[in-house]
Amino acid sequence: MQFQVPQFIDVEDKIFGPFTFKQFVYLIGGAGLAFVMIRFLPYPLNWPLAIAAGGLGAAFAFVEIHKKPLIYFVEAAFWYFVHKKLYIWKKRDKKIDPSAELSLPSQANAQVVIPKLSKDKLEDLAWGLDINEHVAQSRLKEQLERRQSLNEDEFNKLEI
Repeated sequence: MQFQVPQFIDVEDKIFGPFTFKQFVYLIGGAGLAFVMIRFLPYPLNWPLAIAAGGLGAAFAFVEIHKKPLIYFVEAAFWYFVHKKLYIWKKRDKKIDPSAELSLPSQANAQVVIPKLSKDKLEDLAWGLDINEHVAQSRLKEQLERRQSLNEDEFNKLEI
C-alpha cells in the first residue's frame, strides 16, 4: 500500500490573492489603524503616525530576518524589555585587611583527598587497556574463523 507524503509543508497557502492569511491580517490591521489615526487625531500628528502604522503593518507582512517573520523579533524584544534580567557575574573589588592573620585551611577542607596519578599507575592502566584490546581482537578473529569453517545449518544454530 502506497501513501502520498506531503511536500512543501513549510509554505503557507495563498488565500487572499498573492497574500497569505497572516499577511492579509497584518496589511488590513495596519491600514485600519492608519485610517483611525487620520480620522481621529489632530492634523499635525495624524499623517506621520498613520504612515508609521501602515509601514509597520507592511513590515510585519513582508519583512523576514533569517527566514523568520519580523513579528518574532518584535515579540522577543518586548519580552526582553519587560522581564527582569538575571546577572550571573559582576566584578567586585576585594578589600584586603592587612591586619588580619593568615589562617590555615579548615578541617573540612583538609579531609578532601585528591588522588594522584603516578607514572607507574598510568603505565599499568595503559598496559591493561592494550591487553584487553588485544584479547578482544583475538576472540573476534577466532569467532570469524569458526564461522567460516561452519556450514550454513550450523551457522544458523550458532548464537553469539
